[in-house]
Amino acid sequence: MPNAVPPRQILFVATLTEMFDASLAGRATQPALEYERADGARATLTFGEVDARADQMAVLLRARGLGRGDRCVVHLANGPAFIDLLLACLRLGVIFVPVNVLYRGRELAHIVRDAEPALIVTSAAHRDLFDADAPAATIEALEAMANDQPTGGSPERISWEDTTPAVIIYTSGTTGRAKGAVLTRGNLAANASHLIDAWQITANDRYLAVLPLFHVHGLGNGVCSWLASGCLMRLAERFDHQRAAEWFDEFKPTLCFGVPTVYVRLLELAPEIQRRMGAGMRLFVSGSAPLPAAVLEQFRSRFGHTILERYGMSETLMNIGNPYDGERRPGSVGMPFAEVQARIVDDAGAAVPDASVGQLEVRGPNVFLEYWRNAEATAQAFRDGWFRTGDMAERSADGYYTLRGRASDLIISGGFNIYPREIEEVLLGQRGVREVAVVGAPDERRGEVVIAYIVTDDTEIDTAIDAASDDALRTACASLLASFKTPRAFIRVDSLPRTALGKVQRHLLPPWVRE
Repeated sequence: MPNAVPPRQILFVATLTEMFDASLAGRATQPALEYERADGARATLTFGEVDARADQMAVLLRARGLGRGDRCVVHLANGPAFIDLLLACLRLGVIFVPVNVLYRGRELAHIVRDAEPALIVTSAAHRDLFDADAPAATIEALEAMANDQPTGGSPERISWEDTTPAVIIYTSGTTGRAKGAVLTRGNLAANASHLIDAWQITANDRYLAVLPLFHVHGLGNGVCSWLASGCLMRLAERFDHQRAAEWFDEFKPTLCFGVPTVYVRLLELAPEIQRRMGAGMRLFVSGSAPLPAAVLEQFRSRFGHTILERYGMSETLMNIGNPYDGERRPGSVGMPFAEVQARIVDDAGAAVPDASVGQLEVRGPNVFLEYWRNAEATAQAFRDGWFRTGDMAERSADGYYTLRGRASDLIISGGFNIYPREIEEVLLGQRGVREVAVVGAPDERRGEVVIAYIVTDDTEIDTAIDAASDDALRTACASLLASFKTPRAFIRVDSLPRTALGKVQRHLLPPWVRE
């Protein structure tokens, strides 16, 4: 069942089409997007040019038969073409399905089976990751054909209903099976409205985009806030701390969204570079994983800025954030955004007192519609119209929320969600491996890293040791999973600690000692 969303209140007054058109049409001659071409040269597009490119892509997709409700899977790195496809899909009512560019066969196959896309767009270098008979096209071919389309030939500009599905973000469940969270046009518009209001984003800002656009952080926060505010965006293909100083010197950003790993790497730069980078900035934002209080304090002393930490999910976009004007409390994710309600409850759904840890639930116009074709998971995710985040949290007397960990075994590494079961299944498929438990271990740079505890098969110990060598297991994971899911270490144990019912007691596993 779709979630029950309270009526709109004050902020959320424009449709997604109206919000974006205020920039695409209303600021047509103004610079919109800077990026680096394949030859290394910098290029700039105006909002009018972004609009025209989207029109050309929309005409091409329509000619290929795509229409309202069809799915378009996009497996691409950051670049203008990603934005062309997003806007084209939004204009046609096609559901945009961004996929992590690091995903490989196993992960991609499940998403393709589940989403049943009318079109898959990937790079020529990655075409072989999809079946030969899959409805796939390379972005190189599509761009060449789109460039031949006449400008001004876009389908009629339709302001679809707020409840129209716009994007499906695949997020793994505790069983390791990726579920598709259906975000509506209203969800995207509400989220952009909340962020622009809360973080005072205007057309005068200069947004440095270093996060992957396939992630809800880079897409729902970054791209949507850029288009809704009309600011200038500099789009990097990926974050590179060695080029960060160059980007800041050239672009002179005022706004940057990052994950804790980004800020940890920036702390490695020389002090004079850090001071120079901070001089022209207005706001650094962090999310997708907990920001260590020590990182916040070090960053403040070296860059002259207190990072604004916030809390969101693929299913909800942004829920809670520290204030722009006011105390940005270390370790806390702040207070709910306008129109977002939050509560902390016990297992039965009863409210718990302030300063008590319980389960965090949220509701509002930012909360997703449903899990794609998964009514059972959707029903389990909601309680009386409230979305059950799966996070444990507590609320202070003055309204600040602090996360206290996952109710599940989720691992968050470098801003990416990793569920142990998926990795365990891959390792259990390797010869010589009898039992596996995958956990997250604290890491200063990435927040957490993946550690695998392995029990080998005693019945063929010699061959088992060889088959289950670190190199063999690492190779197996790399061939079937995204690189960030490959365990940092494989620890051999005689047995896994279990309860009487057979559940692995992960907290009793021996600690990983970094070499």
